[in-house]
Amino acid sequence: MSDRKKELIRAVKFTLFSISAGIIQTVTFTLMTELLQLGYWVCYLTSLVLSVLWNFTLNRKITFHSANNIPIAMLKVAAYYVVFTPLSTWGGEALTAIGWNEYVVFVLSMLTNFVTEFLYQRFFVFGSSIDTAKKQ
Repeated sequence: MSDRKKELIRAVKFTLFSISAGIIQTVTFTLMTELLQLGYWVCYLTSLVLSVLWNFTLNRKITFHSANNIPIAMLKVAAYYVVFTPLSTWGGEALTAIGWNEYVVFVLSMLTNFVTEFLYQRFFVFGSSIDTAKKQ
């Protein structure tokens, strides 16, 4: 299979798994927002953590077929979120405080996360270990 086709398939898989993680994040965010009526940042952070764990697990094994050291890969992903999470949380809190709809802010955060995380995982987290896992 050509490298271009492999990368297209990898991008499609990442997109599909991101959609599933987005569903987990959206359901969690909505339940916490509507039922518990907690503040934006509590709902956002909780839903983000759940979706990250789901997304990392699926993408490491199925999208990138990586056999790299799991704790190191998780630390690299954690490093991404050390930057992304405060920026998106504070930014989201600021935008909702000035009247932006929390769901618009939430979707914008998810889209930003989708694009930047794919590039980060593809080239930094799994870049040198792509397709190193043994086929089962």
